[in-house]
Parts: sequence; structure tokens; C-alpha cells
Amino acid sequence: MTTRTATARYSGFGKEGKGAITTQSGVLSDQFYGFNTRFEDEPGTNPEELIAAAHAGCFTMALSFALARAGFSEGTLETKAAVKLEQKDGGFTITRSDLTLEASVPGIDADQFGQLADEAKKGCPVSKLLNAEVSLAYKLD
Repeated sequence: MTTRTATARYSGFGKEGKGAITTQSGVLSDQFYGFNTRFEDEPGTNPEELIAAAHAGCFTMALSFALARAGFSEGTLETKAAVKLEQKDGGFTITRSDLTLEASVPGIDADQFGQLADEAKKGCPVSKLLNAEVSLAYKLD
């Protein structure tokens, strides 16, 4: 159906290396990332922040469509995703993505909203991806 791409380039290795991320749409174009943007507070991006943005955006859109299907046409949704990177078993692991939602949907009751939000959480493609098999194809020059 739809394929979206992004490219990451890294020059040098380890803490001294410097990276850049570019997305197909051009929203990110040679956006800097590296050890200091990931584990410290240097300006730039990092993979966990990008996953959090994708998860928040995907879930919020999924819930928006679920609410529309249920007959609601007004309101606002704002979701924050917190992706946690932890050191485990001698390496790093993304252990969770916590979604925090603030919503205003006139006329909906808490039970219906909770059911629609839970279904959107489970059904959003990024939520599914976070539990998916990952494949790798590579070419070494």
C-alpha cells in the first residue's frame, strides 16, 4: 500500500561519531544526531524521540478516526508518548512507550471513550510495530 522511507548516515564510530537523519518527505533533512543528542542534552534528535513522535501521532489519528466512526465530529485530542530506553543485559533496550492523552469530546461518556481509546491503542500501526518482527537486509562494500 504505502511505503515511507528515512535514511540515517553515521560518520566515525562510537561516542565520537556524528549522524544525520533524512526523511523521504524532507521534514527532516540531514538532522543531526549522535551520542550527545541521545544520552545527554545536546540539540538534535534521537531514535527514541522519533519513535515517540510516530507513536503519539499514529495513536491520536487512530482515535480521531474511531471517534468519527462513532458519530463524533468535534473535540480535541493531544497525546504525549514517552519512550523509555534502559540499559539491560549489557546493552540498551526500548522497554516501553507510555501514552498520555488529554481529550475533549463533547457528548461522549467515559466508558465509550475508554473503549475507543483502548481499541485505537491496540490497533494503531505503530503500536503494532512495537511488537513486530524486525528484518534486516544489508550490503557491505
